[in-house]
Amino acid sequence: MKRLVLISTLCLAFPLLGTAQQTAADAPASKEDIERYFQVMHLQDTMKQMMDVMTKQMHQMVHAQISKSAANLPPDFEARMNKMADEELKNFPVEEMLQAMIPVYQKHWTRGDVDAMVAFYSTPTGQKVLRELPATMAEGMQAITPIMQKRMNGMERVQQEVAQIVKDSRIKAGQSSQATPN
Repeated sequence: MKRLVLISTLCLAFPLLGTAQQTAADAPASKEDIERYFQVMHLQDTMKQMMDVMTKQMHQMVHAQISKSAANLPPDFEARMNKMADEELKNFPVEEMLQAMIPVYQKHWTRGDVDAMVAFYSTPTGQKVLRELPATMAEGMQAITPIMQKRMNGMERVQQEVAQIVKDSRIKAGQSSQATPN
């Protein structure tokens, strides 16, 4: 009987031992863990800075597009477009976006992952990464803007070709309906 009790106890204890071996580091990250990570990352400020970078890039893209077709646009068009873009980006709901991101981060990272990242970003090197990242991204965006503009010009060519194909197919359809008797 003692043996049966011992075996039963061990059978019940083994699953508990497996659960006990899951350390706090392996546990899913909590909402508070992710918020702590966002705080050390200065994510709210970083997102606002990224919005500023995006605003400047949009201004440059608007200017480039307007330069190509300025003759057909009112003189204040660029200023109006820039003002609209500024207002839209200025009013982005940063806090709401951060809250929406929390479950995504929780899905992918454990408490240990978050602790390690918080530890890194709390170091001088981690803080330097955070300080320099906006400027790095801005300069990177400037470097790729000509490439993006070329690609956008290529997309305009594709749109023109599609329009021509549609036009040609309508012409052919009109010709074939005229050729067939009613």
